[in-house]
Amino acid sequence: MSRRCELTAKGPQVGHKVSHSNIKTKRRFLPNLCNVTFTSEVLGRNVRLRVSTNALKSVDHNGGLDAYLIKANPAVLSQRAVDLKRQIEKKKLALAS
Repeated sequence: MSRRCELTAKGPQVGHKVSHSNIKTKRRFLPNLCNVTFTSEVLGRNVRLRVSTNALKSVDHNGGLDAYLIKANPAVLSQRAVDLKRQIEKKKLALAS
């Protein structure tokens, strides 16, 4: 499983571990990922995603998963999240009609 957030595309970064004697060795900074179950009000079901804690905070700030996905740029989202976004938009159009 890749270490990439499904909503924000945050992934590992590379940097240096610096010792007391200032010797620099390569290391990886991994994102803080959590397996989270979101509730989609439009679809009426639960959705399980692997997201960063920063994305979790953003979802809460935007008013839930549905509102976050509608505002999100599809280029940043994972394939599963893009499919969810399409399903939510399709269902919203059907409910509006």
